[in-house]
Amino acid sequence: MDPDTSKLMSELRKAGLSKSAIDAAWPSWWSDDIAASPSGRTELRFALARKLGLAPKALLGERVEFVWKDTARFKHLGTEDADQQSILNSFGVSVGRLVLSATAPGPGLSEMDALGLRETILGNRRFVDLTTLLATCWGLGVPVIQLKVFPLAAKSMHAMVVEAAGRHAILIGRQASYPAPTAFTLAHEMGHIAANHLKGVSALIDIEDPAQATDRDTEENEADAFGLTVLTGTTDPDIRTNVESYNAPTLANAVMQAADEYRVEAGTLALCLAYRSNRWRTAMSALRFIYGRPGDVGSFINTIAERELDWSLINDDAADYLRNLMQLEDA
Repeated sequence: MDPDTSKLMSELRKAGLSKSAIDAAWPSWWSDDIAASPSGRTELRFALARKLGLAPKALLGERVEFVWKDTARFKHLGTEDADQQSILNSFGVSVGRLVLSATAPGPGLSEMDALGLRETILGNRRFVDLTTLLATCWGLGVPVIQLKVFPLAAKSMHAMVVEAAGRHAILIGRQASYPAPTAFTLAHEMGHIAANHLKGVSALIDIEDPAQATDRDTEENEADAFGLTVLTGTTDPDIRTNVESYNAPTLANAVMQAADEYRVEAGTLALCLAYRSNRWRTAMSALRFIYGRPGDVGSFINTIAERELDWSLINDDAADYLRNLMQLEDA
């Protein structure tokens, strides 16, 4: 690696960006010959700035400055400092805008009625699950992707919604092995959009799992209410058992039998019971008996996204970057 490139890489790492994020953003056209050209080195900096949400002029001077600093609202903020927040915000907004640029516009989710949306989905489905939520979002022009690469060395974002020119994109951060937890996360993020919680900000970032967070505010309660209504038909599903003692297999059997009667997906029923009884370990273990072997929910999300995105709307370099972030096979 030539000294100039090495120095640039070092400055990006010192700013707090993870090596995986830098590698994903590094253009495939870069070569030793281009590194010897001043115009090539300049183009490299502009390419990285666009992808990572950096100020290009600052980067030309080997100074890393994040464009979207202080334009996001964070929920359940943990130990992230101001620099880490800037990285999450700028990275997420840049990715969200890129995804939107490759997505056909639609009516969106703003001011969407949760119960009406549920009834529409149930018109031709047994219940609302992750697959139907993804289809709904894409059909309304709201793209959803799973981030497989994070801008920070330690993953510290459960999910986020990005707004650009009145349109919204949802980025899922949590890596899940079963669909139900991600279905609630997605429904929750849809609730933020429906309730117009992004008014005046470029992004809304849920750092922790909204299902288990304790520091709740009005917006979080509204997003929960929307998500639960879409998934279950009520803002406060009263899911209980008729026995005090049960294990994961018996819980799985019970919710699978009840799913058609309540028109609520079995995994969602198990999680609702966990929320009511605080028996999260049993409920999460029950998911294995409901769905079978653990899987890669993020890859499932991105397989759908790969099909729905209009790759012809973005250039090859941007497409390569997005494929890297989603870890698509032909990236």
